Amino acid sequence: MQQRTYGQYCATARTLDLVGERWTLLLVRELLTGPKRYGDLQRSLRGMGTGLLAARLKHLEREGLAHKVTLPAPARTPAYALTEAGEELGPAVLALARWGTKWAMGSRREDETFHPGWAVLAMEAFFVPQEAADLCAVYEFRVGDEVFHLRVENGTIDAQHGPAQHPDAVIDTGEEMFAQLAEGRERLADAIGDGRATASGDAEALRRLATLFCLPVPVDRSASPRPSENC
Repeated sequence: MQQRTYGQYCATARTLDLVGERWTLLLVRELLTGPKRYGDLQRSLRGMGTGLLAARLKHLEREGLAHKVTLPAPARTPAYALTEAGEELGPAVLALARWGTKWAMGSRREDETFHPGWAVLAMEAFFVPQEAADLCAVYEFRVGDEVFHLRVENGTIDAQHGPAQHPDAVIDTGEEMFAQLAEGRERLADAIGDGRATASGDAEALRRLATLFCLPVPVDRSASPRPSENC
């Protein structure tokens, strides 16, 4: 099948030729936090048929945005990973997350699924580098059956799926509780206080965790004037 194109000699149009098709940029989002097996992608992207998933992966491979890899031991299974060109889409995906949180999210709809892994990139999107200028810590999150971790080092952050080798702090909670934390409707300290979440490890690292992120104030797109930012 011939690839559709906008037919414009413009960097934005050429980029959308590559990643503008439905589901394609969400595939990039999934791969930004590390290689994923085909089955992992199927579970994360419920609603995307297997035929379409295979087609989109082939498209990313053909265009030099993703490639096949073999996961290290003990898994040693085939997976997909982003190329350098695919990785450099990261800032654009994070910018879309920031814009969407402010202008598009609103309340969760009844038919919308939530995957804890999606919040991994959100943590990068809402990271406040100046709050971590002197911090070096690794945080591991255990949310239901999922595990991911954040490495914070002197004003930088790296979010990855999977456990950390030597976490400084571990946070354990359920999927629904984590969704509320990600939306800013609950505070981690309150969830720990009443037992809806547990935390262990370095006390100072845990104290600093709450200061590292700042979600934008949601705004009605039709409203005027804009409210002031909360951070």
